Amino acid sequence: MKAVVCKAFGPPENLVVEEIPDLTPGDDQVLIDVKAVGVTFPDTLMLEDKYQFKVPLPYIPGGEVSGVIAAVGSDVTNVNVGDRVVASVGVSGGFAEQALAKGRDARPLPDSVGFAESTGLGYAYGTTYYGLKWRGQLKEGETLLILGAGGHLGMTAIEIGKLMGARVIAAASTEEKLDLCRQFGADETINYATESLKDRAKELTDGKGVDVIYDPVGGDYAEAAIRASAWGGRFLVIGFTAGIPSVPLNLTLLKSCSIVGVFYGAMMVNEPELGRQVMSDLLEFTASGKLKPHISARYSLDDAVIALRTMMDRKAIGKIVIEP
Repeated sequence: MKAVVCKAFGPPENLVVEEIPDLTPGDDQVLIDVKAVGVTFPDTLMLEDKYQFKVPLPYIPGGEVSGVIAAVGSDVTNVNVGDRVVASVGVSGGFAEQALAKGRDARPLPDSVGFAESTGLGYAYGTTYYGLKWRGQLKEGETLLILGAGGHLGMTAIEIGKLMGARVIAAASTEEKLDLCRQFGADETINYATESLKDRAKELTDGKGVDVIYDPVGGDYAEAAIRASAWGGRFLVIGFTAGIPSVPLNLTLLKSCSIVGVFYGAMMVNEPELGRQVMSDLLEFTASGKLKPHISARYSLDDAVIALRTMMDRKAIGKIVIEP
């Protein structure tokens, strides 16, 4: 089978596409003919050995796939050959024509949900839903400020924030990204390349500040966002595409606000029942049309380098996928 292989840590241009031996599932595994695999920012970090999860070389990037079950191990009872599924394959193994997953990590995919649309339900939508509902305790009528709103994670936060009844303020660095945010339901927007994030957020809330901040960006934007927090606000730490920030902790005292970490992958390990509930809810929302994942670009395995470079350079708008 064909696969994208990382043989040396470094830029995506080092990747090679080559034929590797076919896979055989173990007793508790399923073999999936991959139809789509999401491209994520952690994929780019792993290429340079900068992610918290380490993988030995050589490895195949990609952690969440969708496709059709080609074979099942003897202990697998929840899915069958021929089933459409979405599955986590861990932190690697997805950028290939076939992939292995634990049977328990493969979930039947409703016919109304496309393969490409389903691949971000774990990484992106899962992070967001878990973060906003369980970690941020977002309530109907509250104000949600989203940084990096034009990216895949940010777009999911707009959708789920609106689904939960919040007033959504989307912040991004270009008008092109903000136009897409408005199309997806953002009530207000902030261009933090040309406007003061703190001042504009305060202005849009009549000086009160925002109740929940969703931050997959970090860098200098984190402190500005916390300064725009309302009394009792919750700042959700999602990721650091602009670098890991240093934040004056006196801000949390002055505003009685909370800084809350959101690590979806670790939650799935430590709280598997909650993880199953999150995925079940998200599949239901997508099948019913309450969530409509936006696919902005589709790439072949041969163009995986372009997909990863687009993500690494922060040029992706919405979600990008590879379709073997």
